[in-house]
Amino acid sequence: MSTTVGLISLGCAKNLIDSEVMIGHLAAAGMVLTTEPELADVLIVNTCSFIDLAKQESIDTVFGAIHARRDDPARARQKIIVAGCLSQRFATQLPGIMPEVDAFIGLDQITKVAPIIAHLLGKRNDAGVAKTEGPAATNDPRDFVTLKPQYVPDSMTPRFRLTPDHYAYVKIAEGCNHMCSFCIIPQIRGHHRSRTQESVVCEAAALVKSGVKEINLISQDTTYFGMDRWQGERPKPGSPVDSSRGESLSTLLRALNNLEGDFWVRLLYTHPAHWSDELIQTLAACDKVVKYVDIPLQHISDRMLAAMKRVTSGAAIRDLLRRMRAGIPGLGIRTTFIVGFPGETREDFDELLEFIREFRFERAGVFQYSREEGTRAYQMDGHLHHMTRKSRWSRAMAELQRIAWETNQAQVGKQVRVLVEQPGVARTPWDAPEIDGSVMVDESLPVGQFATITIGGWRGYDLVAEK
Repeated sequence: MSTTVGLISLGCAKNLIDSEVMIGHLAAAGMVLTTEPELADVLIVNTCSFIDLAKQESIDTVFGAIHARRDDPARARQKIIVAGCLSQRFATQLPGIMPEVDAFIGLDQITKVAPIIAHLLGKRNDAGVAKTEGPAATNDPRDFVTLKPQYVPDSMTPRFRLTPDHYAYVKIAEGCNHMCSFCIIPQIRGHHRSRTQESVVCEAAALVKSGVKEINLISQDTTYFGMDRWQGERPKPGSPVDSSRGESLSTLLRALNNLEGDFWVRLLYTHPAHWSDELIQTLAACDKVVKYVDIPLQHISDRMLAAMKRVTSGAAIRDLLRRMRAGIPGLGIRTTFIVGFPGETREDFDELLEFIREFRFERAGVFQYSREEGTRAYQMDGHLHHMTRKSRWSRAMAELQRIAWETNQAQVGKQVRVLVEQPGVARTPWDAPEIDGSVMVDESLPVGQFATITIGGWRGYDLVAEK
């Protein structure tokens, strides 16, 4: 009888790909997937722990599964696996905190989830199946997490996509070499490790052939793609993209642009320190790469950028943005900021507000600083009162909302090519899936296809096409 597996995926698109890879391996092993947790022999919770809210959601979901198994006799024999960032981040602590969980797996185990399940169910006697890449976090037999993960996907990795047929995420690298003082990701995901360009292009070509219309390139630090593989001295975290030294994001974009087919390529998660004139010119020249850049800036005050360990300065950021605007016609920039970081003064915050007013980002968001255990910022002096953080967040969001509405008003009357998401809803090149706004369009437009519409109006963050 086949083993039935349920999977709950939490967190970002990068985590979603990990879930898709796990499902691909489970299917390849002949296991049956179910969307109803109560019917599963094994339930996997793929967790996130980037900030406190995500961590709490993951913990609540795991304990929710534990309680459901306890209260439902039909689920008494169900096995529960905790996967992903929570397991990796708290590898030495979770087995003691969650004794009811049957297994903990980290990033190096997502391709080995099927034999781990077989072991849990007594169908395979191989307790060390997942601990071959490095030292285990603990000696607990339920703990399969290895420290310092090494895994990175390739084009041959089995994968079952959970996104709609018309768009897909492609993870081009894993891990991050930056040590931003507010961020726990390098400690969870490990050092940066790029796929080969050939592997990425091969996967993208297969996706386009299958009917995908939008390829979203993702990683923790997309602009560093290929640079870790350069010969000679390893490039520093602030090094610019330079294809004369080997594969880079520029060479990758050009190769993807040369693929046959009618599709978009979207660039997400770029770090400002690595942008170069070459990359700007590449983005401008590649007609299949949408003129949209996701570039989290976090702040503009030199004091805050230094405290955050962002490896760039306010002047460098301003200069880069001006060069991007001048070099890429029709560019839409998405960014994010952190307010309330330890030591942020009123002057720092006012400088950020003025920066937002000056550059008028087409898409932007603001986060309140989240104090994360294990980061450098956790130990810093000058943590701000939560009401100060909330007040600054509200003021920054109000400024961004005003700019967003003025940006939408400026789109009225323009013809725009859109990708239809679902009946009556589409996205423009400036709108990434699950992140940005939408366009209300005629419900007769075919889902998953491109269409050209004229913007007739707007409602809040969304646009409305002329009828």
